[in-house]
Amino acid sequence: MRFITATALAALIAAPALAEGWKDDYQVLKFGILSGENEKDRLQRNEPLRAFLEAELGVEVEIFTAGNYDGVIQAISANQIEIGRFGSSSYAAAYTATDGGVVPTLTTLKQDGTTGYYSIVVSRCDSGIKNLEDAAGKVHAFADPDSTSGYAVPYFNMVNGEGFKPEEHFGTVTFSGSHEAGVSGVYNGTFDTASTYMNNPENSVYTRMESKGMIEEGQICTIWESPEITSGPWTFRKNLPEALIEDVTAAIEAFPAADPEGYKLYSSFDPDDANPSVGFQRVDHDRYQWIVDMRAWIKEQRRSGS
Repeated sequence: MRFITATALAALIAAPALAEGWKDDYQVLKFGILSGENEKDRLQRNEPLRAFLEAELGVEVEIFTAGNYDGVIQAISANQIEIGRFGSSSYAAAYTATDGGVVPTLTTLKQDGTTGYYSIVVSRCDSGIKNLEDAAGKVHAFADPDSTSGYAVPYFNMVNGEGFKPEEHFGTVTFSGSHEAGVSGVYNGTFDTASTYMNNPENSVYTRMESKGMIEEGQICTIWESPEITSGPWTFRKNLPEALIEDVTAAIEAFPAADPEGYKLYSSFDPDDANPSVGFQRVDHDRYQWIVDMRAWIKEQRRSGS
């Protein structure tokens, strides 16, 4: 007859606890979301995912918001949150701020298999501004210094593609603070043009604002469009347990199929969108290194004043 020693028995009893070990140390998970839209809509749109993760993981899940992109970047850099849903440029900012101490795992997958979106510049349709050349001497608003589509990509392309520095081309260059604020500023006449983003012509910041009744339909027009940008990633602190990162990543992956209606709200589903978001795709840092390099270029331009 075989006997189990006290040590072996203790190990067997402890095995399930070890498997769930990260939950003992992380009974509350916080994920940060950027200020691309007003706080009420941000929280409402992300609530189905928050509730799903809480039920799926068996730990409390909280949403962290800040008044600007940098607030979320600083929060993950200071270990105040575990996870951030970043754009490409804000991910690059977090990667730089933490000396590579963050890990991207997922980005948004579209119905046609693509994982990208576009930076655009908008103006009022009745402004007479049809292109960037027409906007010379006008007031232009970028969204946020850490926004991919609202600053880094349009700035980089204006200099290297369009052949002008925004500070010299426009009469005034400012930051609106968020994508919706930039569009609202154009709509209300505070800005002549603003940088924002679109997934496609039927699904953009301003078309969503139209559908929410924030602005009148047909008043905002696109006057410039960038090359495709890889969508930003769900990002974790690298100092978290690997099992935590994988478990949360897998739970986010499962969300669209497990809660289709919740995912529609989360992804701002539009039945008229010919290429809606359908889920997530795994990514790694290599997808975003060019954004890190682009931000370094922009920083050097500021430093040199060239």
